Amino acid sequence: MDKRFKILAVDDELFNIQVLTAALEDEYEMFTALGGHEAISILKKKTPDLILLDVMMPDLSGFDVCKIIKSDATFADIPVIFLTAFDTLDGEIRGLELGGIDYLTKPVNFELLKLRVRNHIELKERNDQVREQRDLLAHQKEELEAALARVKRLEGIIPICMYCKSIRTDKDSWQRLEAYITENTDAQLSHGMCPDCFEKEYENIAGIKH
Repeated sequence: MDKRFKILAVDDELFNIQVLTAALEDEYEMFTALGGHEAISILKKKTPDLILLDVMMPDLSGFDVCKIIKSDATFADIPVIFLTAFDTLDGEIRGLELGGIDYLTKPVNFELLKLRVRNHIELKERNDQVREQRDLLAHQKEELEAALARVKRLEGIIPICMYCKSIRTDKDSWQRLEAYITENTDAQLSHGMCPDCFEKEYENIAGIKH
């Protein structure tokens, strides 16, 4: 991974924060929060690529923090790994139900943690790339449909006056050819003079008579 990804570590114990930072800061840009409310505040400013989240915190539990994150479309795709001493099956089930992508119990095996972090960040990066490609294709499809719509507007039989060359529009009114082309296509008009018109107008201007 060439990009230096950002990780937000959230724990109300300063020692735990320091240990996590020491274990991961060589590979990742680390941000830390000592409580749930601080975590939400930092999240909005930094938008991390992954969150390491303690469960049992006095101000706002990790479960509540995860619920807030997943309810916001801006942050919902950020993977959340719970790191907790709350080692129960019910706790793990609840964490995963709330949208956590993993659940590790303390004391954490840091080699295992590094592998989980790497795998989840790589998965998120691939998902982001797929989403970007999907959005790009959707935008290109919209542009193509708009272009086809413009082309279709000039298909079929176009009623045109044989004398003044005005065109009858869909509203059954008549519009000058130049105005019609400008309104219904992306073409830009430049003005010139064909040889026949040049000869005719030159004769008129010069007063030449045959």
